[in-house]
Amino acid sequence: MMRPPFLCLLVLILGLSGCQTDEQKREALAAKIREKTSIKDQSEDHEFMAFLNRLRAAVAAKDMATVASMMPPNFLWRLEPDGSGEGVFAHWDKNNLWPELNLILRERFSPKGNVMVAPREFVTNPNYKGYRAGIAIDGGGWKFVYFVNN
Repeated sequence: MMRPPFLCLLVLILGLSGCQTDEQKREALAAKIREKTSIKDQSEDHEFMAFLNRLRAAVAAKDMATVASMMPPNFLWRLEPDGSGEGVFAHWDKNNLWPELNLILRERFSPKGNVMVAPREFVTNPNYKGYRAGIAIDGGGWKFVYFVNN
């Protein structure tokens, strides 16, 4: 006679133990959002490496036409005051930034958000101060989206 209520109680306990709490549901949703807004490590991807090698060669040669073709119109080149779009090459020439850009592009790129960035220290050190470069998927292909300093 005791078995049916005991079985019902056992089934109820097992069923409830599999349910997520509100906190678990929120964390699962946050993880899905982060996954959708984060890029996977593309540093070994053939298309990414081909783009990066072409960019490195163009920067080393100061081939502004090729570099420009690899940037979106809103390329970010200065944080304060905001510098995006036109004026980037004049800024790099005036401040002798071509050598710095060349060095940064030789670093290993790592994912940060939806951008592949270099140097890796920018990803691992929240207090990183210095130049960094970003490459992202823009309009179906890779684009050099920023080169900025703090």
